[in-house]
Amino acid sequence: MDNPPQLIRTREDGHRDGYESPVVQLERNRNLLSAWLRGRGINLPIYGAVVLAYPKQIVAVPPAKTKILFPNLVPSYIRSIPQQGKQLDIDTFHWLSNELLASHQPFIPKPISESFSIPFGDFKPGVRCEECGRFGMIKLPRTWNCPFCRAMDHSAHQRALLEWFLIFKRSITNRECREFLGVDDVNTAKRILQSMNLLSNGEYRYRSYMMDFNNINFFKGR
Repeated sequence: MDNPPQLIRTREDGHRDGYESPVVQLERNRNLLSAWLRGRGINLPIYGAVVLAYPKQIVAVPPAKTKILFPNLVPSYIRSIPQQGKQLDIDTFHWLSNELLASHQPFIPKPISESFSIPFGDFKPGVRCEECGRFGMIKLPRTWNCPFCRAMDHSAHQRALLEWFLIFKRSITNRECREFLGVDDVNTAKRILQSMNLLSNGEYRYRSYMMDFNNINFFKGR
């Protein structure tokens, strides 16, 4: 295994953050893909590299055995991969492509506050207006109104609650919904939550709601 075992990011102000090494992530993904191919009777060599998103990023201690690339170097790296062994025939190639598509699952990361131990109080609650970008839209019958630019948006709560599930946690209660959206009425919050086809657990005051991220029609008709 290449060193270092951890990625340490140094910001411009000198603050340092620690993350899982991208080399470890790369090796894990290569092993998973190899196992997936073997399960379908396919034996192919798998090459990998760590791609940096921005040219200004500097790697102080590069890994000894893993390629570090910028995006513009990816095509030349692919062309440099040696052609070894027998290639897949066209029918097997198309079959394998369809298998990959059929096996694809969306990646749903852990909520940000959970992953990075960020307290709820560090986030600003409220419904954000897409027109002016400010928080504090007001709930009106069947719509939301921005007090700053007067924009109206009947689905503003959908985006806000999606952000809740991605930022805070995978469940939400009626009370949490009211506090986050800035809604005072219990029944209004209940109608909002029930209108979104959320999964639910518990009864009455102990009921919580969860989003089904695998439901691709989640927002359809809302």
